[in-house]
Amino acid sequence: MIKAAIIGATGYAGQELLRLLSRHPKVEVVSVGSRSYAGQPLREVYPLYEHISEAICSNHSLEELSEMADVVFLALPHGIASQQVTPDVLKKTKVVDLGADFRLKDLNIYEQWYRVEHHGQAVMNEAVYGLAELHREAIKQARLIGNPGCYTTCSILTLAPLVQAGIIDMDSIIIDAKSGVTGAGRTDQLPYMFCECTESIKPYKVASHRHTPEIEQELEALCHQSLQLLFTPNLVPMNRGILAVCYACLNEAGKAMSEEDIRQLYRDFYHNEYFVRLTEGRIPDTKWVKGTNFCDIGVKIDKRTNRVIAMGAIDNLIKGAAGQAVQNMNLMFDLPEKTGIDLVSDYPV
Repeated sequence: MIKAAIIGATGYAGQELLRLLSRHPKVEVVSVGSRSYAGQPLREVYPLYEHISEAICSNHSLEELSEMADVVFLALPHGIASQQVTPDVLKKTKVVDLGADFRLKDLNIYEQWYRVEHHGQAVMNEAVYGLAELHREAIKQARLIGNPGCYTTCSILTLAPLVQAGIIDMDSIIIDAKSGVTGAGRTDQLPYMFCECTESIKPYKVASHRHTPEIEQELEALCHQSLQLLFTPNLVPMNRGILAVCYACLNEAGKAMSEEDIRQLYRDFYHNEYFVRLTEGRIPDTKWVKGTNFCDIGVKIDKRTNRVIAMGAIDNLIKGAAGQAVQNMNLMFDLPEKTGIDLVSDYPV
């Protein structure tokens, strides 16, 4: 059995991770970490664990957990993990960071967008960006994973075949993405309270969202050139889910392709990817990915404007966070990739 520990287990992503690991046939959860609820039974924080778990929330350090666990998951705000993950820790355990500290390869870009100092220079060269569909072989060998962001997971997977094929103008990419309220974390901040966000939809962090350079980094690696894209996130009054609608201008090579040709590009790109489903006869919808680790993708061409419209949907807490973290753990420990996360969406919910 893999001994797993979670730091930040009582946030939304941390709790979802705990739920998935608790049902994983090859995992024993040895520590449920929460600074806010240290000493409290988990069932008092989340009553869903009544009669299921007797765990007591603890406040062990990463150094302590590295002696107890084969893998430690960090579900923490940015700026903390980089101070705690050291070469000594990685000699004793593997680390999957669900935060942002090990996603960006250029620390200057990280500090520019996140406005905190990065303290993990000694381990950055080890960090692997944990998007299995692009970096599977590197993940298998890794001791430190930067688990991708939720918006980025959806956006990158939705655009990757177009970018790699080189059939779009790379500087024409526009991503209009919408997320449920859990994307903001388990917080009591006024904008995310029910009366403030229900019956409304609003963009936020326009032209300044921190996932922008992460998306650019991964797409640049696919097309082998620099690019700048426009990313706008929107808050919608639902609990969970992300829908990314991505627009780009077709270049001369793209204009010569039919919609079926482009769909074939997607089929070829994702032909061995269990967790990517191409929606041939329907438009992607968050309803059908909720509670799963799937990313549903559809594509259309607007011949009138010579633009391609690619659409992706994920559950932000699973494929966008906890499920992807388990997918990465499975690869790191040479387990079948879908172990513990082969979930079917609840319906109706």
